[in-house]
Amino acid sequence: MKKNWTTRLMAGIAAGTMVFSLAGCGSSSDGKKSADKEKFIVGFDAAFPPYGYQDENGEYVGFDLDLAAEVCKRNDWELVKQPIDWNAKDMELNSGTISCIWNGFTMNGREDEYAWTDPYVDNSQVFVVKADSGIATFADLAGKSVAVQTDSSAEAALKEDDNKELKDSFKELVVVSDYNTAFMNLDSGAADAIAVDIGVAKYQLSQREEGKYIILDEPIQSEQYGIGFKKGNDDLKDTVWAEVLKLYDAGEVDKLAEKYEVADMLCIGDEDAEKEDAAEDETADDASEEKADDTAEETKAN
Repeated sequence: MKKNWTTRLMAGIAAGTMVFSLAGCGSSSDGKKSADKEKFIVGFDAAFPPYGYQDENGEYVGFDLDLAAEVCKRNDWELVKQPIDWNAKDMELNSGTISCIWNGFTMNGREDEYAWTDPYVDNSQVFVVKADSGIATFADLAGKSVAVQTDSSAEAALKEDDNKELKDSFKELVVVSDYNTAFMNLDSGAADAIAVDIGVAKYQLSQREEGKYIILDEPIQSEQYGIGFKKGNDDLKDTVWAEVLKLYDAGEVDKLAEKYEVADMLCIGDEDAEKEDAAEDETADDASEEKADDTAEETKAN
């Protein structure tokens, strides 16, 4: 059952009366407001569907970008969708060129580098292979060429100590600029597998020949996505997250998640729900103990 997560967070946050700049320390890429509205500039990888990408009409769309658009609509902000070089994301954020990084952005391992919202998507990295490749397990990747996007969470996962033995078993790890290139390599035989986020893998397979590719069952690593802001920019972070929670309570986040096929990955409120469930269990245990004590006292009295 969906619970109202905004009640406790909204206390003390009055978004309409807050005065702050939206892009780091400035409100837009030139540090100025537009004529009537504040600019909210979202930095994103334009080749990372279903979270952010260019559709057939040349428009930037995706789960994260559409969600950002809803937040801006509620706050009467002007949304600026700013494609960025993923390798330059920190420079863009710290210089104030963008307001945040909102694009399937992995929190794990970066906890102290940004001002983070709560997680909203459970993610994992997986391998995609051709269905007729004969590759079904990690062991089958020994001596194979594996493609991965530069500076991606999948690349970081493969470089973790826990995955060193797996990575060392490959013939090579081929780093590419984007996943369209990775699939071209897979199709041409230049790569035998692609290491990629599960949401991206599902989207890519939905756009390609049915049955041509498979996702290996075992994940490389699991993690979570959050919205990353410049460290210290907590006012903006809290305001944006409060609106996301209101959209979640209204069912709008679920609608977008269904549209972009990431509904089974949403984790908004999971931590709070676990805490509430634990508190309810503790209360029930206390009540049981109290009842048992009362019964014991009555038995003694009799």
